[in-house]
Amino acid sequence: MNKKYDIIVVGELNVDLILNNIQGFPEEGKEILADDMNLTLGSSSAIFASNISTLGAKTAFIGKIGIDTFGNLTIDSLHKRKVDTDLIIRSKDHQTGATIVLNYGEDRAMVTHQGAMAHLGINDINVSEIKKAKHLHVSSIFLQPLIKKDIIQIFKIAKDNGLTTSLDIQWDPEEKWDVDFKTLLPVVDVFLPNRQELLAITKTSTIDEAIDYLLPYANHIIVKMGSDGSRGYFLKEKYDIPAFKNEDVVDAIGAGDSFNAGFISKFIHGEKLEDCLRFGNLIGAINTCASGGTTAFKNMKRVTRLAEERFGIKI
Repeated sequence: MNKKYDIIVVGELNVDLILNNIQGFPEEGKEILADDMNLTLGSSSAIFASNISTLGAKTAFIGKIGIDTFGNLTIDSLHKRKVDTDLIIRSKDHQTGATIVLNYGEDRAMVTHQGAMAHLGINDINVSEIKKAKHLHVSSIFLQPLIKKDIIQIFKIAKDNGLTTSLDIQWDPEEKWDVDFKTLLPVVDVFLPNRQELLAITKTSTIDEAIDYLLPYANHIIVKMGSDGSRGYFLKEKYDIPAFKNEDVVDAIGAGDSFNAGFISKFIHGEKLEDCLRFGNLIGAINTCASGGTTAFKNMKRVTRLAEERFGIKI
């Protein structure tokens, strides 16, 4: 059946103020300097939507922002990547969220003001619009308390209407991890935690222990491991795919979201699991060639060029 959208994303929207080349780490009562600054589209969900749209997927977004300068930047940035923003709600009562990112190579510290994203809930999701998509992606549930509260119902709605689904939980700032994953994972086709998140939600010390705990309830579990590549589990199948090494990393902000975009862009077309993992690794590596999560993905021509020049891969 032909659908209006390949992907519909429900999630958080904010901007990132990224500071690079920082002289030390902040201490209370002291001031340090950052030599570089970049203001760009942020949030796991928006980076995923922007980049999977660049990769060719027809993409729409359901989210909430303020009527302000950061909101305008968010809408303009998504429009430039051909993401349908008609379903984004602009609130007069709340500001657009923002994250200040202190970047240190492949590591970083972040402070987020949730703003309008904290007020997005299931009542803002039109089921008739969900039906127009092939696949639902949700991210950062711990930054969106109303979405987290009804996350199982949201995914059940998608599955009842014939969509495939994916979830990237992201980090829980309160470190409570209070989601019923045993009930949630059966309605999630692709679960996309990174290594630290996987261990945190299962309260285990190794990936194998965590997988043994979750796999009876899960469909596909995809573990993102940064420079160690990615690992995929489906039934009794297990695939380890090495990373593409970038010798000149600008920053790793959004690399996991870009991995998601690469993986899901193949998954929705029925590609083999190992091919989805490999393409996810490549798109995650391309992400690290420029500052922020979307700068390397201005258009498909640039993505193709970076893949060949930096990693010797023809897309």
